[in-house]
Amino acid sequence: MTATPDVDATRLASPELLRSVFRRHAAGVAVITALGESGPVGFTATSLTSVSAEPPMLSFGIGTGSSCWPTLSRAGHAGVHLLGEHQRELAATFARSGADRFAAPTAWHEGPEGVPVLDDVSAWLVCRIHARVPAGDHRIVLAEVLLGDPTGPGRPLLYHQGRFTGLRD
Repeated sequence: MTATPDVDATRLASPELLRSVFRRHAAGVAVITALGESGPVGFTATSLTSVSAEPPMLSFGIGTGSSCWPTLSRAGHAGVHLLGEHQRELAATFARSGADRFAAPTAWHEGPEGVPVLDDVSAWLVCRIHARVPAGDHRIVLAEVLLGDPTGPGRPLLYHQGRFTGLRD
């Protein structure tokens, strides 16, 4: 037997409808970094997707109004960091507008291609940016994986119902 949708709860497409639906979608938390003329930039992303195995490619979304977009719009390379559940504060720092994201206590170092690499993350990749695809008020960045390290500590950090959380068994 199938459930009948609640017609009264049905809403027309809007930014709020999309946000409300995706609050119910648990997503892994990543931090994307790049090096700009004024130094490193980074932001928290839940839009990370594996795109291709041959060649290894991924994608992520970034708003064109983001303070990081001017750098990402020109960068040749980006760092992708999967956060562990022990890194809720780090995720919040990179999600916060106007924060000095690379100041202490953020631990990081310059990695290959000059990409800022965060320390103590569950996994990280350095990627060559392949394309930036217009998608409404965002761009979908397609990037080819060059190298990385999948051996960091921790269980994955998730974003669900507007907050950072861990897996429950």
